[in-house]
Amino acid sequence: MNLGHLSDLYRQLILDHAQHPHHRGQLATANQTVNLNNPTCGDVIELSVELKNDRVADIAFNGDGCSISQASASMMTDLVKGQPIAQVRAEIATFLEMLMNDPEVEGADELGDAAILATVVKFPARIKCATLAWKALEQALGEAQQHE
Repeated sequence: MNLGHLSDLYRQLILDHAQHPHHRGQLATANQTVNLNNPTCGDVIELSVELKNDRVADIAFNGDGCSISQASASMMTDLVKGQPIAQVRAEIATFLEMLMNDPEVEGADELGDAAILATVVKFPARIKCATLAWKALEQALGEAQQHE
């Protein structure tokens, strides 16, 4: 498969998640809610998380933004829903490392669809778009830990 075709597949997957985001909405059962924005491009996210029994029992997001920010939030929610918090923290760390330092970071292949966002490193201005939802989840988990 040539690289141009692979790039087209990545673009299509990002657009599909952006146009038909998974887990969009609010959770009535949320015990953590975080609002973040990316002032450089106007992306806004409200992340609702239900943490129960040391797991991300449920997760949803609302907000507006570019295709990359919306796709990243959709991919992230698919990945972390139902997972143990310790595993989610590791996935957040891997994702942020992948986009901010090393696109070939160990463990990136375990990020599901979100691994394709490594291509965003070619566009430094878009890194904040891709990491917004992940940073919101990181903040939600941190706030929950402070209240334990």
